[in-house]
Amino acid sequence: SSDLTGMTATNSVRACTGNVSAGTSAFAMLVADHPLGVHREVDMVTTPTGLPVAMVHCSNCTSDINGWVGLFSELVEAAGLPIDRGELYTLFFRKALEGDADAGGLLSYNYFSGEGVTAVNEGRPLFVRTPESAFTLANFCRMHLLSALSTLRIGLDILRREENVHAERICAHGGFFKTKNAGQQLMAAALNTPISVMETAGEGGPWGMALLASYRVNKENGESLEDYLNRCVFASAESLTLSPEAKDVAGFDAYLKLFRQGLSVQRAAVETINA
Repeated sequence: SSDLTGMTATNSVRACTGNVSAGTSAFAMLVADHPLGVHREVDMVTTPTGLPVAMVHCSNCTSDINGWVGLFSELVEAAGLPIDRGELYTLFFRKALEGDADAGGLLSYNYFSGEGVTAVNEGRPLFVRTPESAFTLANFCRMHLLSALSTLRIGLDILRREENVHAERICAHGGFFKTKNAGQQLMAAALNTPISVMETAGEGGPWGMALLASYRVNKENGESLEDYLNRCVFASAESLTLSPEAKDVAGFDAYLKLFRQGLSVQRAAVETINA
């Protein structure tokens, strides 16, 4: 399954490691070193070798970003300035790094569909601001990136607070990390954990399947999957690790507080705005 192959592809099969995938949807998986309780917001799976893994899955991540980049693409085309869509994504993500750490009081919900973690049953993407909010392009871009990570953080807070589950390192993969440093830096702030992105991270599930098959064929007698991956696959793999910056962590925490407070607005939108 994709969770098993994702763990393998990111070398996240040892206890106290984790991986996060961020694209159209997002999920984080933390390998625990002790049994865990039951939580509505958390799915339990195992590593290929049977260790318990807590998974927080979010239905929404980058779809709202895709929508706004599409709108900006229409604008620049209308102005006679065609720009490749990939370049626009890069500009959007880089601009987010120039914004205020808390996105200047801007708030969005990227809910194209419902989210079990926050008990929202249907999607109603929202953008909310007050007249006093710092409404700049940089803050607008940063807001969307922070919003894409907020529900994931809410789920992981449950594991940290109630189950004492932490990861010494988290390896990331997915489209959210295509622009160098941008998504990775804000993910590190959101999770307050160093985030590593490997050069092989974009290979995803099929590569993980191949690694599991290779292990079955090429392992030494009695060698564990964890040791095989370290010895034969990831010993020379290049990766970039970014640690969270204090100002970004404080900014994300401030944004998350506003995000939690505004969930009543999101739920009201589901109840009152219908096709």
